[in-house]
Amino acid sequence: MSSNDIAAQNYFQQQVNYKIDVILNDSLHALHAKETIEYANNSKDTLRFIYFHLWPNAYQKNSALDKQLLADGDSKLHFAKEKNKGFIDSLNFTSQGQKLRWEYDEKYRDICIVYLPKPLLPYEKIEISTPFFVKIPSAKISRLGHIGQFYAITQWYPKPAVYDVDGWHQMPYLNQGEFYSEFGNFDVSITLPDNYVVGATGDLQTQSEIDFLNEKSIDTTKKKVLPLTKISNAFPASSKKYKTIRYTQQNVHDFAWFADKRFIVRKSEIKLPHSGNAVTTWAMFTPQNAKSWKKATQYINDAVYYYSKWNGDYPYKHCTAIDGTISAGGGMEYPNITIINSTSDSLQMDIVITHEVGHNWFY
Repeated sequence: MSSNDIAAQNYFQQQVNYKIDVILNDSLHALHAKETIEYANNSKDTLRFIYFHLWPNAYQKNSALDKQLLADGDSKLHFAKEKNKGFIDSLNFTSQGQKLRWEYDEKYRDICIVYLPKPLLPYEKIEISTPFFVKIPSAKISRLGHIGQFYAITQWYPKPAVYDVDGWHQMPYLNQGEFYSEFGNFDVSITLPDNYVVGATGDLQTQSEIDFLNEKSIDTTKKKVLPLTKISNAFPASSKKYKTIRYTQQNVHDFAWFADKRFIVRKSEIKLPHSGNAVTTWAMFTPQNAKSWKKATQYINDAVYYYSKWNGDYPYKHCTAIDGTISAGGGMEYPNITIINSTSDSLQMDIVITHEVGHNWFY
C-alpha cells in the first residue's frame, strides 16, 4: 500500500450546517442574531469540546490582528476610537436546552472553547445554539465593517474551527488569510429596513425580494450611465418598514452579505461551457461609481465562463460583485460574492473582478 493510499484512508472532513437569523440595526451599526449549528463528526475520534472562532473580537486593541497590523506599520485599529472598533458578545451556548460551559481561549479573545454535554462519538452529530450580538466596526479598519449605512458583513458569526487529521486548527483572525473553514449548508434569514439592496452568499428564496431586485435592474438598465452618476450618493433615510429575506446555499465554507440603500442593480446571465447551466450574475454599485461599473456584469460573465472552461463549471447558481470601500486592497472574495474596492479605471475594474471571481475555484 502506498503512502497516498494510507493518506486517502485517513482523510475525513467535518461538516457544519448553519441556521442563522439576524437583524440589522442601522442606527447602532449592530447585529442581533441567533445561530444553530449541526456539527457532524466524520472523524474516527471522540470529541469532548469544539473550538469556535469569534472573529469580530479581532477588532479590538491588542488583538492578534492589531499586533499583526502594527508590525506591518498600520496603526489605524490600534488608535481607533471606541465607536469604530468591533466585538461579538451576548453568547449563550446550549444544546437541546442544556446550557454548555464555555470559555475564551487563554491567549486570544476571538477564539473560545465550548465543552460538549457528552462525548461526541465518531459519525455522530450534535446541535448547538447561541444568540449573539455584533458591534460592526468601521470598514476603514476592517473587512467586516460599515461606512455610514453601507455594510460589509463578513466573518461575523460564531464559526467552529477546522478539525482534521492533525487535530484542531483554532486560529485568531488575521487579514493575511481567513478561509480554512469547514464546509456545510447555510440557511440565513436577514431582517432590515426594506429599502436596502442586499447581495449575499446563497440563493435568494424570498420571492418579494427577487421581484424587488429584478425591478431595480430593469429600472437602471433603461437609463444611460451618465445620468446615474448625477444621482446623489448620500444615504436616503431608512424605511420604517422592515423585510426578512432568506438565503440558502449548500456546500460552502462561509456566508457573507452586503447591504446599501444606494445600490444600483444590474442583472445578467451566462451559460456554462460544459453543462450549459445558466448562472445569474449581479453587479451592485453606488451612483458615484456608475461609470466604471458600466460593464461590470460583462466582466463577471467572462470570468465565470472562462474559469469554468479551464477549471470545471462553476457549481452555484449566481455570482455577484459588490461596490464597496474596505481595507482589503483591490477586493475580497466570499462564496458566490466578491466586494470590489472603488476604481475609476474600467480596465482595472475588469482585472479585479476577474481575479476575485476566480477565488470561487481557488480560495
